[in-house]
Amino acid sequence: MGQAIEVHGLVKQYPGLTAVDHIDFQVASGSVFAFLGPNGAGKTTTTEILEGLRNRTEGDVRVLDLDPWKEGRRLHRKIGVIPQDFRFFEKINPREAIEYYAALFGTDPDPMELLGRVALEDKADSHYDTLSGGQKQKLGLALALTNNPEICFLDEPTTGLDPHARRAIWAVIRRLRSEGRTVFLTTHYLEEAELLADHTAIINHGKIIAAGTPGEIIRRLGRPERLVIEAPPSLGTYLQDQAGIPAEIHDGKVEVPLRAKGDALRVLNAVASSGIPWEGFTTAQDTLEDVFVRLVGQMDDGALKSEAAP
Repeated sequence: MGQAIEVHGLVKQYPGLTAVDHIDFQVASGSVFAFLGPNGAGKTTTTEILEGLRNRTEGDVRVLDLDPWKEGRRLHRKIGVIPQDFRFFEKINPREAIEYYAALFGTDPDPMELLGRVALEDKADSHYDTLSGGQKQKLGLALALTNNPEICFLDEPTTGLDPHARRAIWAVIRRLRSEGRTVFLTTHYLEEAELLADHTAIINHGKIIAAGTPGEIIRRLGRPERLVIEAPPSLGTYLQDQAGIPAEIHDGKVEVPLRAKGDALRVLNAVASSGIPWEGFTTAQDTLEDVFVRLVGQMDDGALKSEAAP
């Protein structure tokens, strides 16, 4: 599998601000790549450079083996873009919208076939202003496919949608990947990235702070699996002082890290021997969101302390 996107040493500077600071990443052809970060981290700037909408200060960027800035006209015929908060003419219907986009690109797609691919064929003749939020996003995806793109750039495609509509968009993204297309996804929903992405990069303050598959990032940077016991804080004290078991109190529950297969049984035996009443237990693992929040928080705390230092 080749690389659809290659970024090496990318820098974007503005007066008094380095928005993107020497970042490197690659996106494999036919994969879903999630580009994550808090507001102001450099996501939008990077994405616009990849789309050929903004020039870079330094570095090498290749999208489908083209320089996005120097060869933007050729590139734009090979990519599809759906911006955040997609909007369109209120009284146009989806069939007409596709015909309009096709005329702009000089292509001749079958409108009903495209609408069928995003499960919107039943709304082919409905005005845009009568569509639900999820249906509008589906139309945006259909329009992004009008020129049969090799890469789809999807910027927050499920923001503000209800759970049912979000899952419908997820199904479309999975179908795009199954068709061999590359999807470059930005999202603030970390569980979305964890479910959909083959690879992920997290950017903050213009720097990539973590990269890999979601599972790799969680295993490398997340906390170990934990036994979470619904019990009073006194049980945590007992486990630490009497049983020699490391325990912490979080949100009124006792948490014990599980580092070996026999740890859970050892902890539960100690709990039973304590004589302290408890309600139940479960196991917990960090999610991509847990890792993201901790990484970004640690980096931001460090920046604040650095700024505060004399």
